[in-house]
Parts: sequence; C-alpha cells; structure tokens
Amino acid sequence: QVQLVESGGGLVQAGGSLRLSCAASGRTFSNDAMGWFRQAPGKERDVVAAISWSAVSTYYADSVKGRFTISRDNAENTVYLQMNSLKPEDTAVYYCAARKSPAYSVNSYSYDYWGQGTQVTVSS
Repeated sequence: QVQLVESGGGLVQAGGSLRLSCAASGRTFSNDAMGWFRQAPGKERDVVAAISWSAVSTYYADSVKGRFTISRDNAENTVYLQMNSLKPEDTAVYYCAARKSPAYSVNSYSYDYWGQGTQVTVSS
C-alpha cells in the first residue's frame, strides 16, 4: 500500500521556522517528482514547491520564494520543506504529493499519491 505521511506541522509565531517531512512507503519514489501543496479554509489547494526526481529542478510559488526550500533524500524516500520567515498568510494544511514522472508539475491533478496533510498555523 502506497503511503505518504507528513509531519512537522504545528503552531509558530510569525517570523519563525518549521520543517515539514514527508515519508513515502509502498513504492520507490526515487524516480518520482514530488510536490508540496497547501490549502487554506475556503481556498483551493495550491502548489507551494515542487522538485524533480533528481532534485536538479525545483519550483517555488512566488509567495514563498526566498523563504521556503524543498529538498529530498531518495535513499530515505523522504521529501522536506524548510519554511523560514513564516507569515500568518502561510497558515494552511500542507500536503505532500508524488507524481509518477521524473518531472515536476505545478498542477495538483498531475499528482498520483497524496498524504493526509499537516496543519501549519502562523500567529501574528
């Protein structure tokens, strides 16, 4: 059974940092692109960051450029999202996703596997 399990969310003050992890199991994800998405109440699920299978290519939403860093450890089947200088508008449920393709996509419908999500709340 394929599973993506996120961890590392929580409550943090504005300006603080969190590191999200996504542990994959049930298949080898080293050939898959991975992405982080987020969804705030009443809003659509949007891409935050994405990374190709080799980590050579990455993508960041404009709203998080310079503050968030996506990385992966293929040996551990894990992808990370380091979030610095957090703002209240970063508050959302964050989801990890895997795509059965070496190239990333910014479209949520392009991803094949999803985690259950982890809540990130940034207080002002």
